[in-house]
Amino acid sequence: MKYTLKYSFSLLLLIVSFLGNAQEVKTIDSTGVKKDSIKPKTERYGLRVGADLFKLTRSFYEKDYRGLELVGDFKLTRKHYVAAEIGTENKTVDDDRLNFTTKGTYIKAGFDFNGYENWLGMNNMLYVGMRYGFSSFSQTLNSYSIYNPNPYFGQVPEITSGQKYSGLTAQWIEVVAGAKVEMFKNFYIGMSARLNYLVSNKKPDGFDNLYIPGFNRTYDGKFGVGMNYTVSYFVPIFKTIVKPKEKIKK
Repeated sequence: MKYTLKYSFSLLLLIVSFLGNAQEVKTIDSTGVKKDSIKPKTERYGLRVGADLFKLTRSFYEKDYRGLELVGDFKLTRKHYVAAEIGTENKTVDDDRLNFTTKGTYIKAGFDFNGYENWLGMNNMLYVGMRYGFSSFSQTLNSYSIYNPNPYFGQVPEITSGQKYSGLTAQWIEVVAGAKVEMFKNFYIGMSARLNYLVSNKKPDGFDNLYIPGFNRTYDGKFGVGMNYTVSYFVPIFKTIVKPKEKIKK
């Protein structure tokens, strides 16, 4: 057993040495000049597409919500990506004084800067970025109740409305921070947090946009927050040869 382990270890060292030397084998051309046969290192560029798992699963366990978001990014350089999200939401909000339904679509586009130093061939991300969002939606006021500051004779009964406000729009800016990690070959999972600032908001008469598809709750102001959990697939499109860094002259 002792000699078997010794032989196996020696064989393993021999194979490792052979593989290491195989990358630096010299070849001789017709002129008798030795050339390196090392394969050039390449960097993959392509499109990564996927979906937001948070909105998909939320549609199953929350009866008053239906939503879908598709995500994508394209690698421009080793650090810079263009990114976009497109989605649809249908949500009913039941507050103390009113019940309303928001339904619409949205699109967000912008860029990401990757601060993670990848090995060659990897596309993991630890990034920050920005998006410009646009949403087109409608609001339906299902019911509401009038606040009575002196409930001596009881509260006013709830009023059923059903009035619909169409043609509403909103635009906003998002600051994004997140991460994407390759779990299997070309398959990535990711998450991001977003801080939103409302730029424009077309409100209906006598009502406010308390929920905007893609933006989330407005909380009676211009700021909002959001997040997503994504699964995506990287589609390689082309490769570029990575040039070795030049040595600094003394």
